[in-house]
Amino acid sequence: MGPHEVERCALGRSGRKSRWRALAGGVLYDEATHRSRRRGFVLFGCTGYEAGMRHDTKPTDTLPADTKRMDETAFDDSLELDAADSGEAGPEADAKGPLERLATRAETGLRLDQFWARELADSGVSRERIKEWLQAGLATVDGRPCKKPGQRLEGYERLTLHAPDLSGALVPQAEDGPLTIIYRDDFLAIIDKPAGLTTHPAPSQPAGTLVNRLLHHLPQLAPEFSGMEGERPGIVHRLDKDTSGLILVALTEAVRLELSQAFADRRVHKTYLALVHGVPKGDETGALGENAGYIDLPMGRHPTIRTKMAVLPKGGREARTSWRRLWTDRLGRASLLAVDLHTGRTHQIRVHLAHIGHPLVGDPVYGPSHHARWMTQEGPLPALAARQMLHAFRLAFEHPESGEEMLFRQDPPQDFLALLSALAADCQRVVITGMPGCGKSSLLRALAASPEAPPTFSADACVAELYGPGGDGAALIARSLGRHMLTREGAVDRPLLLQMMLETPALRREVEELVHPLVRHALSEFWTAHSAAPLAVAEVPLFFEAGWLGGKPDKKGGPKDAQQRRMADVVIGVRCPDELRHGPLRESRGQDSSALAAFESWQWPQDRKLAACDMLVDNAGGLDDLAREADILLEHLAKLRAGREAAFAARLAAALDDAAAKGAEGDEAALSGELGDGQA
Repeated sequence: MGPHEVERCALGRSGRKSRWRALAGGVLYDEATHRSRRRGFVLFGCTGYEAGMRHDTKPTDTLPADTKRMDETAFDDSLELDAADSGEAGPEADAKGPLERLATRAETGLRLDQFWARELADSGVSRERIKEWLQAGLATVDGRPCKKPGQRLEGYERLTLHAPDLSGALVPQAEDGPLTIIYRDDFLAIIDKPAGLTTHPAPSQPAGTLVNRLLHHLPQLAPEFSGMEGERPGIVHRLDKDTSGLILVALTEAVRLELSQAFADRRVHKTYLALVHGVPKGDETGALGENAGYIDLPMGRHPTIRTKMAVLPKGGREARTSWRRLWTDRLGRASLLAVDLHTGRTHQIRVHLAHIGHPLVGDPVYGPSHHARWMTQEGPLPALAARQMLHAFRLAFEHPESGEEMLFRQDPPQDFLALLSALAADCQRVVITGMPGCGKSSLLRALAASPEAPPTFSADACVAELYGPGGDGAALIARSLGRHMLTREGAVDRPLLLQMMLETPALRREVEELVHPLVRHALSEFWTAHSAAPLAVAEVPLFFEAGWLGGKPDKKGGPKDAQQRRMADVVIGVRCPDELRHGPLRESRGQDSSALAAFESWQWPQDRKLAACDMLVDNAGGLDDLAREADILLEHLAKLRAGREAAFAARLAAALDDAAAKGAEGDEAALSGELGDGQA
């Protein structure tokens, strides 16, 4: 039967007039666009889908109240014909109807999959997805099934496609919730995922995920608009629940396939920020020395704990990670790393860093022992590590449509920054030193009696305890010099020891080598115990002589442990006139002048010692004057702490800028000095 020609004009929501020809079988043919459409037909089992395929139409929920909804058969760009005119059943009966088109002479030679890809171009359905439908037998040509995507058209064939129902039995429900969209266009979106939010639904969590929020804020992700089915519409990669940061979302099926291929081809570059326990050491012979490393260890499912991943000696898939150290806190407790992923294995960063002995702070799964020790320390740090400290910081890729190079950066959230700040702003470690009899102990007592009352440590008091009955120092002295060096109670006979040290200089050096490490260990424990305090003060007469000031590492060598390099942040020297030290102050303590002279001979000269100090306090001999000097000193130290916080903020900003520009790549200069070791 020849076509029954009827000409009508229709004005769609886009404002464009279309001239249609009504052909036999209820097929409408548009002479302007060479497209045909069956009246009353429904794509993907959802009436009105063709309106949603166009960029110039809105989802149904946003239509005016007087506009027919999808289930009332409202087509934006087609004629509204009732069931009697179309010769077909009404919309409810046709809810699962096929998509039908009439090929034209101009389409002669066109591949079948190309034809349907063009027809569904606005829907977001990819050509690869259409190929799958054709190979599954969902298409006919003139009523005969055709499973050949490459079959060439001859013109005027009646083409039918029984597209699967993507209306959403497996699609999560849209849920309102906060969502930070960094960037969005017609093809993709960049989201800043908060920590604690699962990326996509799973049997254990069917709702309350990022995907649920995406469907609310980006309704074009729904299958009837995007062509993406299943529980992960738009998701081309994912972040662990407790990992924050940038995630890339495809808005159409074609873009999803393109981005998935880009990920598979390693054309998407991701840099993470990771806060790890301790100070990782890289390859000393590499360009960045100990400051960077490369991990190439295969991974797979843990052999005994199936919920975990692990490095596997055999049978694992390749996994490659590079890292660069940006900053370490003064006590060497944690380090900030820039980490680049070169493969995309589940939990790759967590597993690789744990394998080299530096798991993520806040990760009890892959760093249980480190996490347990972290949670037992004093101060605010345990509470600030409520999740694994991992943040997807940088994302670089080529735009799938325009080919433009896209680069995005998102700084860490507040919980991440708060932990970094707490690590950087821990206890200000102040050491008081000076010549014998200068008033060091009096200044220490004045500080302890002030309203601020910082915790204090005395090296002299520590030695007295070590030399006491049962002390470690007494045991070492007895083992090295003999039991005769101890009193009946088991303490060191200090007058006898002093006499022998005055007579034999080599013996003094031997005793110092025995005792100084014990005092240093006690001082380290003191700093650690009060790491959460704003200020702690220690009196150490031989601080310089023992070599505890330390210094920055040389350029060739990598960073040593921070505690081994520097045992104080600020060194205060007490300056007192010689006539007072050798006169009234010595007499008030009942000290022999010859002993005082011997003690001075074992130390640096006064000018050299005071010149090495950061600050000086004058002691004129009066306790009231010294108390006022203590108050002034506390004010200066508070200003230094404020300046240190500002300096850390600037160093952190510089480190993030460097990581945003280079990822885990970099140069040695970027990691030198204060930026690399966290020293104030």
